[in-house]
Amino acid sequence: MNPLIKFFRTKIYTAVILLILLLAIGVIGFKSMSNYTWIDALYMTVITITTVGFKEVHPLDDATKIFTISLILISVFILGYALSVITEYILSKNSFEELKQKKMQKKIDNLKNHIIICGYGRNGKQAATKLLAYNKPFVIIEKDKELVEKDENDLMPFVLGNANEDETLLQAGVDRASCLISALPNDADNLFVVLSTRQINKSINIISRASQETSYKKLKLAGANNVILPDKIGGDHMASLVVVPGLMEFVDNLSIVGKSNINIEEIAVEKLTKEIKTIKDLDLRKKTGCTVIGYKDQNGEYIVNPEADLDLAPNSKIIVLGRPEQIDVLNTVYNIN
Repeated sequence: MNPLIKFFRTKIYTAVILLILLLAIGVIGFKSMSNYTWIDALYMTVITITTVGFKEVHPLDDATKIFTISLILISVFILGYALSVITEYILSKNSFEELKQKKMQKKIDNLKNHIIICGYGRNGKQAATKLLAYNKPFVIIEKDKELVEKDENDLMPFVLGNANEDETLLQAGVDRASCLISALPNDADNLFVVLSTRQINKSINIISRASQETSYKKLKLAGANNVILPDKIGGDHMASLVVVPGLMEFVDNLSIVGKSNINIEEIAVEKLTKEIKTIKDLDLRKKTGCTVIGYKDQNGEYIVNPEADLDLAPNSKIIVLGRPEQIDVLNTVYNIN
C-alpha cells in the first residue's frame, strides 16, 4: 500500500475513534447529570453534536447547560477534523491513482515491438505467464477494474478500457507492437479487435482466440495470422493422452512454466553468429549441451530435425532443446535475452 494512503487511513481511524468517544461522553454525561434514559441520552447527544436545534427532552439545569455548551464546542472541532481528513483522503487517493496511471502510461509509451494481450481471463493469464517466463515485454488491456488493481505491477502493465475501441488499442501502443493476442471470451469482440488492429498496424502479428469453429474463417479473413480454438485443442490433447500417453507427457514437459524450467528455445541465427554457417559449424551440442531440433527459414517454413550441413540463411531461426541448465548456458554463451 502507498505510504501516503496508509497515513491518511490512520488519520481516518483516529477521527472515527474520536467521534465514538465524543458520542460515549455525551450519552454518559446526559444520563448521569439529568437522569435521562439511555435512548433520551443518545437523542440529546446526537442533536447536540449535530447542532440541529431540536427541542430537548426536558428543560436543562445550569450544570447540564454548561456540559451541553462544552459538548457542542468539542464536537465542532472533532467533526471539522473528521471531515477534513476524509476530504484529504479522497483527494489524495484520486491523485495517487492518477499519478500511478501516468507513470504506467509513460512506461507503455516507451515500449516498442512489444506484445498486447486483450483480455485478462483464463487464456489471457496463461499467455501473460508464458511471456513473463520468456522476459517478453507486453501490455494487457482489460476493462474489469478489479482485475487490473489486483495484478497490476511493473512486470504486468495494464490499460484499463475496452479493447474494441481504437483509442484503447492506441493507448496500449498497437501501432508500435509486434504482436497482439486477442483472448476475449466473445468471438464477435475478438473479430472487432482483429479488424481494428489490422487497420491500424498492417504488419503486426495477430493471434486470436475463438470459441466456435465457424468463427475461424471470419477471423482469418479479418486479418488474424493465427486462430486458436482452446476447446478443440483441449479435446485433441485429452484424446492424445489415451492414444500416445507417453509421448504427450514428454511434450508436456517441454512447456514453459517458469524461468527455471525453460527447456526449449527459438533463436534468431544472427544472435548465434555474424557469419552465415551450417548447423554443424555452430557446434551447439559441444558448447552448451543443447540440441538443434528444428529450423525455420526466412519464408516461415519449418524443418524438423534438420541436417547438420544445412546452411543457415539470414533472418532464419533455429529451435534448440535442452535441460534448463543447458538453456542457461546457451543464453550466457551467446548473451541471449
